[in-house]
Amino acid sequence: MNRLLVRILLVMTTLALTAPFADAQPAGTNYDESKVGSYTLPDPLKTGNGKAIKSGRRWNRKGRPAVLALFAEHVYGRMPGKPKDLHFKVVSEDANALGGKAIRRQITVFFARGDSAPGMDILLYLPKGAAGPVPVFTGLNYCGNHCVSSDPGITLSTRWMRNSADYQTANNQASEASRGTHTRRWPVEELVARGYGLATAYYGDLEPDHEEGWKTGIRTSLQAELNTRPQEWSAIGAWAWGLSRLMDYLETDPAVDARRVVITGHSRLGKAALWAAANDTRFAVVVSNDSGEGGTSLARRNYGETVKVLNTSFPHWFGPRYKEYNDKVDQLPVDQHMLLALMAPRPLYVASAEGDQWADPKGEFLAARHAEPVYALFGKKGLGTDQMPPVNQPVGDTIGYHIRTGKHDITVYDWEQYLAFADRHFGYPAKGTAAQPK
Repeated sequence: MNRLLVRILLVMTTLALTAPFADAQPAGTNYDESKVGSYTLPDPLKTGNGKAIKSGRRWNRKGRPAVLALFAEHVYGRMPGKPKDLHFKVVSEDANALGGKAIRRQITVFFARGDSAPGMDILLYLPKGAAGPVPVFTGLNYCGNHCVSSDPGITLSTRWMRNSADYQTANNQASEASRGTHTRRWPVEELVARGYGLATAYYGDLEPDHEEGWKTGIRTSLQAELNTRPQEWSAIGAWAWGLSRLMDYLETDPAVDARRVVITGHSRLGKAALWAAANDTRFAVVVSNDSGEGGTSLARRNYGETVKVLNTSFPHWFGPRYKEYNDKVDQLPVDQHMLLALMAPRPLYVASAEGDQWADPKGEFLAARHAEPVYALFGKKGLGTDQMPPVNQPVGDTIGYHIRTGKHDITVYDWEQYLAFADRHFGYPAKGTAAQPK
């Protein structure tokens, strides 16, 4: 009996630690697969009038725009376009970063006219001595660009920060002690050694991650420029929109191969990365890490976090209509396999963690599998299996998947799989330094 009690306590502790916020898990959360219940997924290959989509061309012309519009209306909210007065300013450059192995640039993106307009700051690392433009991994970070590296030359963010011992923040501000606090999530030196650049920006530059964040974020400050109202979209929409503006900059940098940009995101920023890539096909490869409910996990599965819990705990993340489905998710006209299908025919990688049952790893796997029919329209192979693989055994072709040991996080193991996936699809050697695409 004592051994059983210890095991139960360990499981409960693990589940509490794996949530985006520990208090987001209400009593009665289901972790029993036998209690998931039956459900029917909407078919992405059926148009509104019931006609079947049988080719990649028709998917691009009819199916894709229709599915994208459904997600905008019912889940994420409207996605504005590029502002006409968008402009960039390189504010610093270090040609001998990382001990002479890299070039480090810091760029401010201004979203409107003038250098006092709302904007965001990009941190860009590029391998030094590359023979030509290099591919880049890109994604938003949780704690400011200064947390990605301990380099004292990186500007310390003055934006609102969530108070966190992990981020070394207090009074909603970063400190000098915040530098390098998340280097474990951003393997800059490994990326550079493999011939990739890294571009990142702080998600709080776009909208602070709290219920009132829209009041000081771009949903309010850019209303005139974007011709939209704050209630028409969401925090995830704002973060996703910022990723496209980051891509706008990368297209202007001659050292970057903008045809080979990998968009990544962990947890809620995985949700944002998926929504960005759904709207912006310039991202060549899409990677979702533990994005769970509202990201890669099927909403219709009653397992772990649910739509109702998500909207109750984080009401600012999604568009207003999504809340209408809190108690009737079966009436939602889309599900997350359709979001993943919007990435087709681009390579897509979905990752889960065994200790992150809150994110429903099986639901993430199933969403990837049910996206396969759309990939098949383009002659692309999917996971290659209808069974979840064992832990730490990646599967897949154009769609990749793994579930690893450990909790809700992004780890060295995850990055190893993403680099191998990008190598394969970009034509890189599996290993090497400063490699160039073939």
